[in-house]
Amino acid sequence: MTKAEWLQVPVGLDAPRWVTRPGLLTVLVVVHTVTSGQRLLEAIELVERDARVQVVYTRAPDVFANGVDDFLDATKGVVLSWEQAIRERFDLAVAAAYGGLPQLHAPLVVMPHGAGYGKTSGDGAVVYGLDAQRLTHNGKLLAEAVVLSHEHQLDVLRAQCPSAVDAAVVAGDPCYDRMIASLPHRDRYRADLGVGPGENLVVVSSTWGTQSLFARFADLVPRLLDELPSRHCVAALMHPAVWFGHGERQVRAWLADSADAGLKVIGPHVDWRAVLVAADHVVADHGSVGVYAAAIGRPVLLAEPAPHAVTSGGSAQDVLRRNAVTCRMDRPLRGQLEEAHDRAEDLRDLVAGLLTSCPGRSTALIREAMYRLLGLSVPGKHRAPEPVTITAEVDR
Repeated sequence: MTKAEWLQVPVGLDAPRWVTRPGLLTVLVVVHTVTSGQRLLEAIELVERDARVQVVYTRAPDVFANGVDDFLDATKGVVLSWEQAIRERFDLAVAAAYGGLPQLHAPLVVMPHGAGYGKTSGDGAVVYGLDAQRLTHNGKLLAEAVVLSHEHQLDVLRAQCPSAVDAAVVAGDPCYDRMIASLPHRDRYRADLGVGPGENLVVVSSTWGTQSLFARFADLVPRLLDELPSRHCVAALMHPAVWFGHGERQVRAWLADSADAGLKVIGPHVDWRAVLVAADHVVADHGSVGVYAAAIGRPVLLAEPAPHAVTSGGSAQDVLRRNAVTCRMDRPLRGQLEEAHDRAEDLRDLVAGLLTSCPGRSTALIREAMYRLLGLSVPGKHRAPEPVTITAEVDR
């Protein structure tokens, strides 16, 4: 989009001439990746019904920006080019990643886009997302609100970026809260996924990158399909960065032989949380999916941690790494799944307690923070977390 193609409504100097509702406060949703966009959509739903607010979107610079344009088109919202977005002023901006944020002109809310802040960067000494390198620019704090999922992250923030402590909002984890609300709908999710009565659903989840399960254990899915009895069905759940980084056609081609053998391929637009609620077992790597699966009581068999996949000490990811059953490729897989099943209840209590310190309250707390920065009163009553929905984009 060139400067000549910049939108003139609902933002811009001449926008008051063209809008139907004047005097609205504008909120910018800053989408770096499909993953962060999915998290932000749920946050923005907390304010977009307000008749005093206009929401607009933009695609921010990111190495994993593949797929974001289609994601934004699907929102049916007003989308500004990044070039226009960084030259306008907004009453609030909301982001779940960091690229380009210093260029924005708005009070900013920064949220995590995974299970809290459980990964480290560099030599493992710095917790990613709570460090001064990302939260400050030229010595100035970028965000007016830094959303944390657990109180223990305040200690990390105090050590790594003291200036951000006063901006911290401990708000729990909205993904976890919605998964808990979704548990009563497990049978419907299973039916939507084509899981028959009496079948055990084994979900194999991979994050992105060379340290992921998909990169390091190419023979795991074929072995599960071969070794598990017929009453089991196996599903592959890939991080959006795998789908959009390599292309949907290519990923499906890589999985085609396994799909022919019975693998259910969960497409990138299916809500992964519904898949975890539906699962009987989850085989995961160091990504966030294993954490959420363990937190709702699903048995987790953890792929052997990669040498450079370092988790933050005391985080939910770290507790999972130290307490989950580690998958051994030199042993039969069925027995390892059974061992993970026996450990699931204790692991749930350990992980959930570190994933959120405000269970059931995340949306209310995030909503209050956004309205505070907008300078508006919070309207109406708070809605309880809603169950997730699921699409039919599953190869059976």
